[in-house]
Amino acid sequence: MKKLLTIILLVLLVSGLVFANGEQEGTTKKDNNLVLITSTAADNINAVVPAFEEKYGIKVDLITGSTGEVFSRIQAESANPSCDITWIGEYYVLNSPDLFEEYVSSNDSQYPEGFRNKSGLLTATNGTAPVIMWNKEMVPEGISSYKDLLNPELQGKIAFGDAATSSSAYNHLENMLIDFGDGDVFAEEGWDFVKQLLTQLNGKVVNSSSVTYKGVVSGEYAVGLSWDAPALQLINSETSNVGFCYMEEGSASKVSGIAIMKNCNNLENAKLFVDFISSQEGQELLANNSAGANPIRTDIEFPEYKQIMKTANIFSVDAVWSSTIKAQVQEKFTDLFMDYVE
Repeated sequence: MKKLLTIILLVLLVSGLVFANGEQEGTTKKDNNLVLITSTAADNINAVVPAFEEKYGIKVDLITGSTGEVFSRIQAESANPSCDITWIGEYYVLNSPDLFEEYVSSNDSQYPEGFRNKSGLLTATNGTAPVIMWNKEMVPEGISSYKDLLNPELQGKIAFGDAATSSSAYNHLENMLIDFGDGDVFAEEGWDFVKQLLTQLNGKVVNSSSVTYKGVVSGEYAVGLSWDAPALQLINSETSNVGFCYMEEGSASKVSGIAIMKNCNNLENAKLFVDFISSQEGQELLANNSAGANPIRTDIEFPEYKQIMKTANIFSVDAVWSSTIKAQVQEKFTDLFMDYVE
C-alpha cells in the first residue's frame, strides 16, 4: 500500500511540474510579450503601443531604425526571427511575401473597400497622400483640385519639385497621371495635364520637399504640391494663413501597416496587436494622438483638424505596381521636364 501511494505521489508531482513548465502534451506556454520592429514615427508608436500594453497586459519590446535597416534585419533573421511583427511600408511586405505569416484581421470587413487586406499578409494602419496647400492671403478663394492649378493668376507662384529626384513630387506626378489618365499612367490625357502644369511653373522647381510647404507659409509661393502629414501638422498648430485640400480628382494614398513574421515566437499576441490597431479604438488612438498619422478607417472619431479625411476622395495605390512603373514614368518626365524648366 505504501509503495502504491509513493508511485501515485510521484506521478502527481511530475505532472504538476510538467504543467507548470507549459510542456504538457498539446500545450505551449503563452508569453506576455511581443517584439515589434519598425521604422514608423515615434508619435505613431506612442499613440497605440502603451494602450495595447495596458489593455492586454502584454509587454511590447521595440526595435526601431530606418526602413532599410528594419527590412535588412527581417531578411537576415528569416530562418529564426527574433521579432514577431513589423510596422512598415506596404511595398516591403508585398514584395517579399515568403517572410510573413498570413493573417487577416477580424476588423478587415470594416475597412474601406480599397484598403482591405487583399494579400492576406498586411493590415493597413496608416497612410499618406498628396495634397495641395495654399497661402490664404494670396489665394483667398482656395484650391480644390489639380485643375485649379492652371489658373493663369497662379503662373510662377506654384512650388513643385523635380519628380525624378523628389519622392513627394513623384507621388504628385503619379497621382495626376492616374487621375487624368483614368488609371493609366502612360495615357496621353495625363501627360497633357503635366505639360500644362509645367508651363505654369515659369521654368522653376523647388529643391526640397520642406521648401514647398515652408514657401507657402512664408508667402514665397501661393500654392505648393505637398503631402498631408506637414499640412495636417500646420493646421493643428493653428498656422492660420495656410489651407490645404485632397484633390477632387482623387488623392492616391501609400500605406503602411502591420505584418506578422513567419515562424514568430508570439503568434497569438501578434494577431491580437493586428486586431487592436485595426479596431475603432486603435484607429482613433492614431487619429487623435499623432498629428501626422492618417488612419485608414473613416468610421471613427477624428479631431477637428482631420475631419476633412471623412469626406476626402482618397484611394489606395498598389505599392508593388507603383514601384514597377516608377523608373519609366520618371524617365518620361525627365525628357519632358527639360523642355519646360530652367
